Amino acid sequence: MQYDLLVIGGGPGGFAAAVKAAQLGKKVALFEAREPGGTCLNRGCIPTKALMHTSQRYQELKEGIPGIALGDVKPDWAGLAARKNEVVSTLRDGMASLIKGNKIDLIAEHAVITGPQTVRAGENTYEGAHILVAAGSIPSRPPIPGLDLPGVVTSDELLDDISPRDSMVIIGGGVIGVELATVWAAMGTKVVIVEALERILANLDREISQSVSMQLKKQGVEIYTSAMVSRLTEEDGRLTVHFTHKEEEKAASGVTVLAAMGRRANTAGLFDGVEVELNRGMLVVNDRYETSVPSILAIGDAIGGIQLAHKAEAEGVRAVELLYGHVPERVSSPIPSCVYTSPEIAQTGLTADECKAQGIPTLVGKYVMGGNGRTVIEGGGRTFIKVVFHGESHVLLGAQLLCHRATDLVSELNTAVTLGLTAEQMLSPVRPHPTFAEGISEAVEAAFGQSLHSAPVRKR
Repeated sequence: MQYDLLVIGGGPGGFAAAVKAAQLGKKVALFEAREPGGTCLNRGCIPTKALMHTSQRYQELKEGIPGIALGDVKPDWAGLAARKNEVVSTLRDGMASLIKGNKIDLIAEHAVITGPQTVRAGENTYEGAHILVAAGSIPSRPPIPGLDLPGVVTSDELLDDISPRDSMVIIGGGVIGVELATVWAAMGTKVVIVEALERILANLDREISQSVSMQLKKQGVEIYTSAMVSRLTEEDGRLTVHFTHKEEEKAASGVTVLAAMGRRANTAGLFDGVEVELNRGMLVVNDRYETSVPSILAIGDAIGGIQLAHKAEAEGVRAVELLYGHVPERVSSPIPSCVYTSPEIAQTGLTADECKAQGIPTLVGKYVMGGNGRTVIEGGGRTFIKVVFHGESHVLLGAQLLCHRATDLVSELNTAVTLGLTAEQMLSPVRPHPTFAEGISEAVEAAFGQSLHSAPVRKR
């Protein structure tokens, strides 16, 4: 059968692209060898957040809730796994309904691109005017001796085995490592994080990284940064990670080792008989998401950049709109980042350090949420909202949040960065009380010493 568009990968990016193309009246085939939803829905974002929600509630119950008398509280691992599976199943069923409702042909086979307009899946070959690669990414497995030992898992395997562990060593202090450390530490596991860079969550604001480190340590998590892993060994059912920290040889042991050292583009074996330009395994594309073979497009993790579902989704929609002659509805940046720890983390645009490195004059406002009524009601904690404005135009350049509901609040700030709103414009709306959003007004005012007409408090 002849198609207008062949989409490889049923994750957020591929799904969004397929639906958009179908809504534009195109005949679409979507290839997904595993479950619809890809990594995000089945082995990433959604199951992780479902686990974090329950583990955080458990942590709150253990610590006690003022006004509620509780008895003995203990983990229910079977219930935790069942809840995770229920959430994933519900969303997967909804996605399947949308695929069917938009008359998209779902091909549940591994797809290989055999030509500029052909894809082989199973025993059949499919033809399409264009091919869009949304193959996503897979966990990285660096060549570290012992990393293939039984008991060493990636996030994929860990999320398929929701069970109690008395100890776990996590190699990697990025978002995946930190979020999963939060889950198992809250549920009673002794967790050690070994990170090669100088701090965990190194791609986020430095102050946020430091605050999260303090929070994890309060939960009993040991953290080693600037630590280089040399090898893994196994003895009597326990795994030991050997690493160098501050020029000293150290070791951390656990029944499980989580390899959370990032993800790489899932492009190996994707092409057979057609050559497409790659850069370290990632597909090279132009501003229309076209590869070196113009009929083959690519988006999401397959082309690199920040590895987030909403980035892939936005690119999928944009790629289809551009392909069929429509003005894109969404921009490609900035892409907000979210980490679902407790308190939550969110970031968009530039940090003050990034502005300084680029020679951009800034005004920085920070509001500590300890004075926010809703935050006090929710239990307080070390939380803040930080905003970064251009020092001359007052346009918002970025924002960093460590607070309750940060992952929701960042949408307003991301909109402001996207539209180039000024501090004056951001202060125009009335934000309701008592809400976390009031902290945005406070942070904006803090950047200008409580008055947009006064001398700047901090200029960099």
